[in-house]
Amino acid sequence: MISRRALLAAGAVCGTALVTRARAEGFPDRPIRMIVPFAPGGPVDVMARLVAQPLGGVLGQPVVVENRGGASGGIGSKIVASAAPDGSTLLCGNISSLVIQPITTNSRDFDLFKSFVPVARLSQNVEVLAVAPNFPASTVRELIAYAKAHPGELNYGSGGVGNISQLAAELFRLRTGIDIVHVPFKGASEVYTAILGGQVQMYFGDIGGMLPLINEKRLKALALSGATRSRELPDLPTMIESGVPDYQVSTFIGVMAPAGTPPAVVTQLNRTINHSLGTPEVAAVAAKLNADLTPLSPEDFGAFLYKEYDKWSDVVRAAGIKIE
Repeated sequence: MISRRALLAAGAVCGTALVTRARAEGFPDRPIRMIVPFAPGGPVDVMARLVAQPLGGVLGQPVVVENRGGASGGIGSKIVASAAPDGSTLLCGNISSLVIQPITTNSRDFDLFKSFVPVARLSQNVEVLAVAPNFPASTVRELIAYAKAHPGELNYGSGGVGNISQLAAELFRLRTGIDIVHVPFKGASEVYTAILGGQVQMYFGDIGGMLPLINEKRLKALALSGATRSRELPDLPTMIESGVPDYQVSTFIGVMAPAGTPPAVVTQLNRTINHSLGTPEVAAVAAKLNADLTPLSPEDFGAFLYKEYDKWSDVVRAAGIKIE
């Protein structure tokens, strides 16, 4: 039986290792569709449109972004998984659609390791652990001590069952041994209201959405989920600095192509996308999103995806998370 690691590694190799020419002959010979499996206006949509214009300019064919939301990203992902593997249909997804959704659902419409080949990682972002301004804890250590003194009494909010905000909190619970209760909502805005209203006491949220509330003192930030401190909140420690061992959570946005896409096409797309990420125009918009541009080769992006899948599979299994 071939392991998932071997399948992903093979996909990455097929996407790059055999390339001998800088450009794929005859590619592209038609407009390129970039499927975003979410509604317009969100971070994935913004990043897709940000790279689509320079990508189309270099390739000589328009890159048209299509929003195909639904099923936590599953509908759009299925469209790309079943598309012709010629580089004319791409998927711009994130950690939720590419990693979490396949782990937490029973969907068999596509498989990250068999249905796609990695093309390029666009960006990464981190989560912030925040509480209400009047919450008695002002550090992670104080929060852990409070939770252990009041087992089962602290509620944490999330953007829904299987959302990365839930998984980040479950990883925190597993790493610290505290007893906290999950309260799912339909999105971040509902969680903010619940924190301020006292229905939940803590939340792991995207730094881009949390930053204005933190700066306005409407939320109290305790720590960052990333490996290093943030330029936006330089005085805020990481979870590891705060005494939580082996705790690191980052979200990401990346581009995939259908499995079987020619190696030269994958490499051409990767090089063109990575070049666009280095332009001042793209960097300026990414900064407004509080996103770090983190381009990778197809091979390295594939290895990154495998590690993420493996990590979150363990968390989902330990927490008993399943979406039917």
